This record gives sequence, C-alpha cells and structure tokens, in this order.
Amino acid sequence: MKNNLMKVALVSTILASSTLTTPAIASEWSANAAVTSNYLWRGLEQTGGKAAVSGGIDYAGDTGFYAGTWVSNADWADGMTYELDFYAGFGGDINETVSYDVGFIYYAYPDETTGDADFSEVYANISFNGLTLGVAVLTDGEGADAGDTIYASADYSFALTNEAEVGLHLGSYSGDWLAEDSIDYGVSISKSGFTLGASQTDLDGGAGDLKVYLAYAIDFDL
Repeated sequence: MKNNLMKVALVSTILASSTLTTPAIASEWSANAAVTSNYLWRGLEQTGGKAAVSGGIDYAGDTGFYAGTWVSNADWADGMTYELDFYAGFGGDINETVSYDVGFIYYAYPDETTGDADFSEVYANISFNGLTLGVAVLTDGEGADAGDTIYASADYSFALTNEAEVGLHLGSYSGDWLAEDSIDYGVSISKSGFTLGASQTDLDGGAGDLKVYLAYAIDFDL
C-alpha cells in the first residue's frame, strides 16, 4: 500500500504539488480539467507511470469558505481504477502579501478491494512573497489514529518571464501509518497552462527514481 501515505492536488494535485491553494473568491463556481503524463503525489506515482486525466468542481464564497470535489484515474492498489476527493476549507488574505488556507480533505477510492485505502487529512497553509509553507495531518485511516502521520512542505514560485513561472518544492513525511519517513523534492516550469516538472524522493528502489512529467491544466468559470 502507500509507502508515503500515497494519494492528491494539488489537489496539487496532479501537477505534483503537495498543497491546496485557496480558490479565487471572486467566482462562486468554477471547474478544472487536467491531463498529465505521470500522476505524482508527494513524489510517488499514482498510476504506475502512466498518464492520468482529472477534473473537478469548486465553490468559493465571498466569506472565504470554499468546497469542492476532484476525480482522477488511479491504480496503485488492487481493483482500484479511480480516486475521488472531497474537500472544504476557509482562506483569505491577512494583508497585501500574506494569505492563509485551512481545511479538510477526504481521499476516497470507491472500487479498491481491500477497503483500507481511504483516508483524510486536515491541512493549513500560509503564503507570502511567493513562498507557501504547509502542513497536513492524518485524521482518519484504516488502523490509524488521528495525528499518526504529518506531511510538511515548502513551495516557492517566481516569474521567469512575463508568462512563465518556476516552482520549487520540498516535502517531508513522518509517521506511523503504513509508511516510512521520506523526503520529496521537485522543480517545475509552467506557461499557458502547461507544466514540465521533475520530482524525486529519498526512498530506496524505484520509488526514489527521478520522475519527469508533462501536464496541461485549464480552469473554467461556471
């Protein structure tokens, strides 16, 4: 099973980001769709190195509350063909340069046959000047207690040109639930919805190999 508490997002999602970002509050309903050559989550493959297609719907209120759902193909456990996530949270700006995001996410794998893949986390992120610091804590998992695992991350992005952006990622997993302590790190460059990235972990074997992916994502206002 998941050697690093395998799953989303970004929700990172599919672009190898380990944190959730606050949706744009100006739009009440939005949708997203993406395709990637390799679905990575916290540095680990979720589709065995194969391509993945994903999509989601989000609601964002003017109070800062948001909620949404996201689905992607996934096949890292027996019988599994897809992943279905549900999340809700609250985010906003503290001042002109600092913002925050706190919430809850449930990762579901409805057709997985062992019945112990689903899990949930609470998360908190704070962003300032291109840097996002985040932490996600396990709240529920088969045979696990709340707080058994923690994932901490740091992401930094900066403009390369007027249209291109570079992203740097560092994550650290520690805990007792079906996992071993690990570190993952990555770099990506994004432009016009396309992202080219590379990710690696310090785990032994194939899980620690450098992985490269190409993804395209698009958002829609509803």
